[in-house]
Amino acid sequence: MRREAAKRKLERQQERRAQQAKRRRKIAVLTSVAVVVIVLVGVVAFSTIGSSEKPAEPEAAPTATAAPGGCQFTPTGEPAAKQVAVPDIPQAPTEGTVALSLWTNRGEIPVTLDRAKAPCTVASFLHLAQADFYDGTSCHRLTTGASLSVLQCGDPSGSGSGGPGYQFPDETSPDLTYPRGTVAMANAGPNTNGSQFFLVYADSQLPPDYTVFGTIDEPGLAVLDQIAAGGLTDERQPGDGAPAQPVTITDVAVAG
Repeated sequence: MRREAAKRKLERQQERRAQQAKRRRKIAVLTSVAVVVIVLVGVVAFSTIGSSEKPAEPEAAPTATAAPGGCQFTPTGEPAAKQVAVPDIPQAPTEGTVALSLWTNRGEIPVTLDRAKAPCTVASFLHLAQADFYDGTSCHRLTTGASLSVLQCGDPSGSGSGGPGYQFPDETSPDLTYPRGTVAMANAGPNTNGSQFFLVYADSQLPPDYTVFGTIDEPGLAVLDQIAAGGLTDERQPGDGAPAQPVTITDVAVAG
């Protein structure tokens, strides 16, 4: 009898141990599943956020100047076509005009510079003129098209790629136009003004990307008309090339 009782007790203990082991396995499986579910939810959430968010928009390029007359002249790292110092003009005058003459081998071209429109551009132009940077330089480009009629000057190398070794920001506005008699800066893209400029002898259609800093007085327009009438030589494309009558600036003289 005692043997039978002991046997039944052993069987009940084994059955309880088996049930406990079964419960522990079930709990372990449920825990593993829960962990996997949590991880998967996190991965899905991360992927959704990452793919639905747009990349940050690039910051807008800085405006030409922080305040009217506040100038930034920056070395380009390229050698100047003619030796000249980088202007040390942190603040340029913003009022008044400056009368000067571009003396050329084709005649005098009187010009009036407008400080209110483009103070830093006028300051740079006067800096270069006072350093004799423009003396002996050619006007290397003439355009004679219906939509673009300009004489481009200001590169001592005569190649169209030379400059003063520094650049400065645009002084432009969306409403700029380029009628006959306009003086404006040439550039190689936004905020790359240097020494090259162009003289507009007939109304021209251009985007407002070129700083207007002066006007040509009437006697100078007659000189430009004569240069344009001479036509082109070394034409790079229709209506665009070197003037057939070579034009050289011999001096830039401020009136008075």
